[in-house]
This record gives sequence, structure tokens and C-alpha cells, in this order.
Amino acid sequence: MKRYTRLLFTKWAQGAIGIAISAVFIYITLPNLHLPEVAQAMRSANYWWILPGVAVYFVGLWVRSWRWHYTLRRIKPVPSLRLFPLVCIGYFGNNVFPFRAGEVLRSVVLKKTEDIAISSSLATVFIERVFDGLVMLLFVFIALPFAPMPAEYRRLVVLLTLLMVGATAVFMWMAMRPQRITAFYAWCANRLLPVALRRRADDLFHRFMDGLGSLSDRADVLMIFATSVLIWLLETVKYWFVMHAFPFEVSFIVLMLMNGLVNLATTLPSAPGYIGTFDTPGIETLAAFGVNRELAASYTFTLHAALWLPVTLVGAYYFWRRQLRWGDIDKARRQIDAQPDSGRAAAAKAGESG
Repeated sequence: MKRYTRLLFTKWAQGAIGIAISAVFIYITLPNLHLPEVAQAMRSANYWWILPGVAVYFVGLWVRSWRWHYTLRRIKPVPSLRLFPLVCIGYFGNNVFPFRAGEVLRSVVLKKTEDIAISSSLATVFIERVFDGLVMLLFVFIALPFAPMPAEYRRLVVLLTLLMVGATAVFMWMAMRPQRITAFYAWCANRLLPVALRRRADDLFHRFMDGLGSLSDRADVLMIFATSVLIWLLETVKYWFVMHAFPFEVSFIVLMLMNGLVNLATTLPSAPGYIGTFDTPGIETLAAFGVNRELAASYTFTLHAALWLPVTLVGAYYFWRRQLRWGDIDKARRQIDAQPDSGRAAAAKAGESG
């Protein structure tokens, strides 16, 4: 009962923090908008342009599925066709629940369907997020010479870039020196971890190292990075298509900047669906390049809906089709706690057969 109460309080606190951050972002932008003009701009938009944008976006989701297949293949080869529904389920979870819960959800479904340990698949998801962050910062850096960005924002971009590059370098070093990392972990664990926690900690460590296997080869790293660039270029193409529904035009490089800033902001905790954290950076970026603020808001709100709704519906369909429940996350974790070596054994068996 105490554990359930603590878990409930933690979820409530996380939700409250996300809603508070979204409220701050909304407060920054909403008072400066004339909402009747925003509504008028949305009524006069040519929404047919959204259709090719959605098509391109789903091509990007397929590329994401292939990238996940690529990062998972050292653990167990899973075809992209089987991973695509899981990627959509992950987006459904991210869009409906707070704190990017979809990342855990798709790893739980992968555990149920492919018997890949959650900690191993989460390591590959974390690799994806690091490379996504690097690409977002690359987009911002490319646009910096053309962007009227305040000096403090430029310094923040440089700091984030150094952190992302540093994290990538550390993970690559860990993946290419597994024996050394394992020996260092064993030395620390022998001295710091209680005996009661040691077996569980050892299992999590080895599964996480399994997940880092995709960074053990430089060619793999380049492939993951190139695929990440393609994914986000395709998403920027969707920005470009939706822009044609409204009577304004900015360069593709400005849309790359907007994409980078918006997605960096959505890494913050927020209300479900990235309310506020998506919209405010988008509006402010376009306004900085001379787009009427109400027109920028109508475009950003429409773009947000076009990004959110289709993949959420598809993900909800796959979620329903697999007869999943949100409680399956806790259930899967309890199963892994009860049999901590099963995921690693399955991964090892898959590696031998591959």
C-alpha cells in the first residue's frame, strides 16, 4: 500500500510539474496574441497542404523504425515492419502521458513481443535521443549566421552542444571498451553496493551495456547519425508543406531553426502533448523573422495538431489492437524483477543465432 501511494504521489507530482511548465510557456506568448485574428487566419488556411506533410512525416516514422532496428540488431534482429507499430505506440504514449512515458511504453511492448530486456532497449532509445539532440543542435548551428538570436541563447546552444557531444563520446568509449568499463563497475559495486542490491544492479548494468553495442563501431555511429539527420530533415519538410497552407514564407533554413528550437524545448517536462513547450518557441522564432505574430501562432497551432493527431491515432490503434493497458508497464517490470536473468539470456541466445 505504501509503495502504491508513493507511486501515485510521484505520478501526480510529475504531472503537476509538467502542467506548471506548460503554463509558464503559454503565459509568455498568449497575452501578446490577438486571438480573433489567430482564429481568422486558421479559418482561411488551405488545409490540403497538410496531407503531403503527414505523408512525409510517416516516411520519417518508418526511417525511425529502421534506425531502431539498426541499434537493436546486436541484441536481437527485429525487422522494421514489426518495430513500426511500437514506434507509433511510443509516440502515442509521449503525446498522451507526461514525461515522455512513451519511451518506456514501447520498450515494455518490445519486451512482451520480442523478449528483449527493457533496460537494454531503453539504452538504445537513449542513444536515439542523444543523436536526435545532436541533430537539433546542428540545425540550430547551421541557422545561427542567419538568425537574430540573443547572445544568451547562443551561449546556451553552445553549452548544450558540448554536453551532447560529450555524452556521445562517453557512450562510444563505453561501447568500445566494455571490458574496462565492466572492471571499473565491478570495482565500484564491490565497495559501494549492498549485497541485496548487487544482483539487480549487475543485471541492469549488463543489459545497458548490451544496448550500447550499436556504438561500438564507428561505421554504426555514422549510420545512426546520418539516419537521424534524414529523420529530422523529413520532419522539417512537413513544416515546409504546412507553411504553404498560410500566406507567409520563410526559408527552409529558418524552418530548420524552428524545428531545432521547438524540439529542444519539448525535452522539458510539460503537459501531455507538449502544450506550450512546442508552441511558444515556434511562434517566437517565426516572429523574429518578421512573420506576423497572429499568423505565426495560427501556423504553429496547426502544425502542432498535424504532428500530434495522426501519429497519436495510429499509435492508439496499435495500442488497442495489442490489448495493452497502462498498468502493463508496472507488470512487466515486476516480471523482470522476479526473473532478472531472462532478458539477458534471450539476448545472448539471439546473438548466438545471429
